[in-house]
Amino acid sequence: MLNTHPTFETFVAVGDSFTEGMSDPDAHGNYRGWADLLADRLAVDTPTLRYANLAVRGKLIRQIADEQVDTAVTLDGALISLAGGLNDVLRPRCDVGAVCAVFEQAAAKLAGGGGHLVLFRSTDPTRRLRSSARLMPRIERLVEFVDTVGARHDATVVDLFTARVFDDPRMWADDRLHLSTEGHRRVAEATARALGLPGDDDWRAPLPPAAPRTWGDRRRADARWARTHLGPWLARRATGRSSGDGRAPKRAELTRWR
Repeated sequence: MLNTHPTFETFVAVGDSFTEGMSDPDAHGNYRGWADLLADRLAVDTPTLRYANLAVRGKLIRQIADEQVDTAVTLDGALISLAGGLNDVLRPRCDVGAVCAVFEQAAAKLAGGGGHLVLFRSTDPTRRLRSSARLMPRIERLVEFVDTVGARHDATVVDLFTARVFDDPRMWADDRLHLSTEGHRRVAEATARALGLPGDDDWRAPLPPAAPRTWGDRRRADARWARTHLGPWLARRATGRSSGDGRAPKRAELTRWR
């Protein structure tokens, strides 16, 4: 029987840490995220798949547009993913209108290259990080705008925002900001299914119940997180630095995927 689902010869991923993948290093120390796992899936149907990942952690939407989009267009990917803007709206001062305008320009340029565009309705951090609830109006505005841009360019929009499984702390790395190995696997599966690829895994299904933790265990974990992750993050923000400063994309060119 012939395949009835789409196939792609080339895949180009654009964005920030969400797309770079930061929590699942392979044997060579390279981080594998959802985009790498999706490339695995695409290569099943297209063994000659070529894949580039231009995403760099910590990037704001203007940096993604200035540093990655033009390169992505020149690579002429048959499938192109764009994820960005959440780093912007999580900052204390953010012009959401300006973020949406840059996002729209980036999406239009990528879609204009002829490839099929994939966009993301980001996960909802407010259900797991109570301190982020004040940012909900910004986040909802960005999510709604992604829907608008997706419809304009006939893009595939992957809905992570309504998936309650991402409320589970086990879907997130120790820093509580980046996806865990299981989180990346779920996003890859969600993207594959949104693209019409076959699968037998319900990516929205809840994880098995976790072992209960005592109040003391939770407080000690909070203290470790604040010392190991929150403190350095606040220090970078105070000095205007980013975790992606000086970092090159891990796959800057379209090359054959293993």
